[in-house]
Amino acid sequence: MEVILGKTSGFCFGVKTAIDGTQKELKINNNVYCLGEIVHNEEVIKDLEKKGLIIIENIKDAKDKVIIRAHGIPKEIYEIAKIKNIKLLDFTCPFVAKIHETALEFSNNNYFIFLLGNKDHPETIGTISFCGDNSYLIETLDDIENAIKALENSGVKNLLIISQTTFSLSLFENIVDKIKSQISKDINLVVRNTICNTTSTRQKETEELSKKVDLMIVIGGKHSSNTKKLYEIAKKNCKNALLIQTKNDLNYEYIRNFNKIGIIAGASTPQSVIDDILHFCEI
Repeated sequence: MEVILGKTSGFCFGVKTAIDGTQKELKINNNVYCLGEIVHNEEVIKDLEKKGLIIIENIKDAKDKVIIRAHGIPKEIYEIAKIKNIKLLDFTCPFVAKIHETALEFSNNNYFIFLLGNKDHPETIGTISFCGDNSYLIETLDDIENAIKALENSGVKNLLIISQTTFSLSLFENIVDKIKSQISKDINLVVRNTICNTTSTRQKETEELSKKVDLMIVIGGKHSSNTKKLYEIAKKNCKNALLIQTKNDLNYEYIRNFNKIGIIAGASTPQSVIDDILHFCEI
């Protein structure tokens, strides 16, 4: 059995920065509040909670200080924290923070904004708050018609298209092409591909690797957006694909039937989990 691990597997820069910062704070304080799960990985969360991390869902439940997770937060949370005199330990991924800046800048310059992303994802919920009233969230190709109607009804002639950092690259390109073909010619269109480089590279590697193996294993949290995208790509290119969180989700009698196994891990998957699964497959 040959096992091939994708080179881009594991923590991305934004996740590593957020977790390292949280670990450092936990060494100073026994109990640290975090607004929402710092990353979408149960193994990481369990480990941090054992060390004193307290997950809260409302900024009003925070005391003194609170960690802002890698996904970022809505604009109004910053305002509430300031009023309540809560110190923010802001570990928003730099790529996400840059999108917030871009959205705010273009919104202030009379641009309508189309944000491409998963409507229930915390990053998207945060980003849309920086887009202003003239904005529309597009999740699939089916949303484009209503988005364009909203643009036309606004009377705004400038349009910016941005996306969630972990959005599907191929879907982003398809949506942009369809929008270009349907909007009025007098619209001034600006397209910013804000999918982070790590996400794009990882998706491309998953596509290439899944075409070469008999079984593709994708490792990551069940709520992780970027991991779900990798699994979708793997399923498309390899008829045998698994999405797992830990080695406990694997059946050795099943995987030993395959000659070549490809493994890729999402951006929130710790190296220890990856190593455990590699060892399990290579026994």
